[in-house]
Amino acid sequence: MQFTAQQIGQLLNGTVEGNPNVTVNQLAKIEEAQSGSLSFLANPRYEPHMYSSNASIIIVNEDLVLSEPVKATLIRVKDAYSAFSVLLEKYNTLKLDKKGIEEPCFIHPSAQVGNNVYIGAFAYIGANAKIGDNSKIYPLSYVGDDAQIGADCTLFAGVKVYFECIIGNRVVIHSGTVIGSDGFGFAPQADGSYQKVSQIGNVIIEDDVEIGSNTSIDRATLGSTIIKKGVKLDNLIQVAHNVEVGENTVIASQTGISGSSKVGENVVLGGQVGVVGHISIAKGTQVAAKAGVNRSITEEGKKWSGVPVNTFTNHQRSQVVFQRLPELEKRVEELEKLVKMFEKRDDDKS
Repeated sequence: MQFTAQQIGQLLNGTVEGNPNVTVNQLAKIEEAQSGSLSFLANPRYEPHMYSSNASIIIVNEDLVLSEPVKATLIRVKDAYSAFSVLLEKYNTLKLDKKGIEEPCFIHPSAQVGNNVYIGAFAYIGANAKIGDNSKIYPLSYVGDDAQIGADCTLFAGVKVYFECIIGNRVVIHSGTVIGSDGFGFAPQADGSYQKVSQIGNVIIEDDVEIGSNTSIDRATLGSTIIKKGVKLDNLIQVAHNVEVGENTVIASQTGISGSSKVGENVVLGGQVGVVGHISIAKGTQVAAKAGVNRSITEEGKKWSGVPVNTFTNHQRSQVVFQRLPELEKRVEELEKLVKMFEKRDDDKS
């Protein structure tokens, strides 16, 4: 699809500087853009590329002062980065605009499918399942019996939503993710074996959540595993049974949260963080990558790091000491030699 500078300027409430009728049909980095491309400049470090770029349209901040002439038509806005993100979202929406039901797929007669829904080939929609208006279920996805998918959701190819799980509105789930697999519940027996504990709860994912690829969110033993509204989960994350993740929390890749732990709102967990079970993490907590959270964090808005987790400042100090250990060991050995020498001298005198 082609758009003119004037159309884009109107969409972004920007001012067009140059040819308002020039058209673009693709988005590109400013240093790689060719004729017909739309780009943006937000970081001053990239300004030199603007004067040599072949982009047809460049979005810039309204207060940018040019040091050289430019070939491109400019669209001046308050915040070029935010404006370009709006265009990316529009572009993505148009690109992924699918509707209709492809064959072959299976939709149980008792399932309820809303208006303007897309269901891709080889998808499975179980008994009494509900799919909200404008939602998209991509090929090879599975929505189990009595599961609910809200409005304006996207389940990319190969997503699995087990029975009775509930997905809110405007939720995006990327390929390979499993919602509602069994929690890790096994009771040890006298003979050393383990007996499975049936997991009869479900998973509830509230509105405006995005979940990356190949993430697993386990169903509760009883009750619900809950991902609250606005949460953003990266790829390859494990959320165990009966966990609660608070509103607008962000969790990076390869993090694991053990059963029945509660993560507060606006928490940030870095990559490869490990959280033990049955603890709570206070609102606004930030945990650095690779940290091990082995106890509850009760103070709000603090930074933590290390294994086991410590306050960020204390951990940094500990790291400084740790790096000096070889030097300290050498000094201790030298002091021990001196002590032995003085002890021997005293013995000789006596």
